[in-house]
Order: sequence, then C-alpha cells, then structure tokens
Amino acid sequence: MIEVRRADERHRGGDPEAGIDSRHAFSFGPHYDPDNLRFGALIACNEERLAPGAGFAEHPHSHTEIVTWVTEGELTHRDSTGRASVIRPGDVQHLSAAAGVRHSERNEGAEPLAFVQMWLAPPDSGGEPSYEVVRDLAAPYAVPGAGASLRVLRPAAGERTALPDAPLLYVHVVRGEVRLADGTPGSGDTLGSGDTLGPGDSARITGARGLELAGVTEAEVLLWQMEPVSP
Repeated sequence: MIEVRRADERHRGGDPEAGIDSRHAFSFGPHYDPDNLRFGALIACNEERLAPGAGFAEHPHSHTEIVTWVTEGELTHRDSTGRASVIRPGDVQHLSAAAGVRHSERNEGAEPLAFVQMWLAPPDSGGEPSYEVVRDLAAPYAVPGAGASLRVLRPAAGERTALPDAPLLYVHVVRGEVRLADGTPGSGDTLGSGDTLGPGDSARITGARGLELAGVTEAEVLLWQMEPVSP
C-alpha cells in the first residue's frame, strides 16, 4: 500500500517574525491530528528554514532519536553534554536523547539555513544520551534503537533506483521530482501520475515489494526503511 502526502498538506508552524518557518508532516505540537501521529517509528519529519541569526533556544528532549539532514547553509548545534558542532549539506546528525538531554539549534551563518529533521520513537526508554555526526554520508545510516535506517538517493532524470523490499518505507523528496515505479524485470510502468512526488511530498509504503524510484528530474530523496512497531 502506498499513501502519498503532499507538501501543501503539511502543518505550518514556527515563528515567522523570529525568522523560523516550519512545515510538519505529522501531528506536531498544537497541530494535533489523531489520524496522523506516526508511521512506524517515525513521529516527525519537519522541514525547517531559519533566517541568519534565528534558531531554537535550548530545550529538552527525551526518549527520541533525532536525525537531521541539512540542505542549505550551516546548522550550529550545542547540547547539555558540552558537545558543539556545525552541520553542513551532506552530513547526517544523530542525537539520541535517551533519558534526557537539552540542546539548541541556530543559524549562526550569513546565509539562510534549511534542514529536514526527523524524530523516531525507540521502543525502550532510559539510557545515556549519545551524539554523532557523519560527514558526507554515502552508505545507509542505521538507527538501531528505532529499528530503522536512512538512505539518501540522488537519481538523475530517467534513472531508476531499486527500493528495498521492506515492511515499511518512508520516502521524502528534498528536491526535484520522482515517481514510484514497478521494478519487475521488463516493466517500464510507473505507478500512476498521482505518484509523482515533488519537493516536500512524501510516500508512506507498507509491504514494499519490487519497487523502484524513477527520477523525473535530477532529485534528492530521503528514504527510511523501518520495521513495524510492536503493539
């Protein structure tokens, strides 16, 4: 089953007067939607834009795996364990909040900052917070605590990339346009014009088998592979 969600269906948040523009794919904060709380372990996929000097002051998290992908500019991160880092396009940042951590995120550069931040809920609580930055991500990035892994796909126009067979896949288009396609040998069929995805669009796929991602234009796509969440 494939459920497509469009960019214009996202909940709009943030604080425009403070230079913060947020778009939420799931129920988030005051935008409560009981029918859109999560997909597998994924409970947030936020598109964030911060003007120079803008940011999120120090705030707490717990029992959450936070993965951030910067698309433009530089993100400065600091947390209560004393860590500080600057995240740039191509890097993956992973903060495991565990039993609790506080952090801040700011645009301390001269150019606008854009990033996608994804939250996953692990099945177990507690533990010590941890932090990692992978520079220039090339291989799938595993988040074992949430039974998930992240891949970055960059198909060229006309290029088809096989998607893994998996119980749950979440596709988020960062830039460009793609289509979901039938990967059966000899098949050139896409899965219908309604499955053409553009920037900010996503697809929630259950029981993925024999699918491909076809580039309509040159594109960048975030792909989560997940196991089902136990009741």
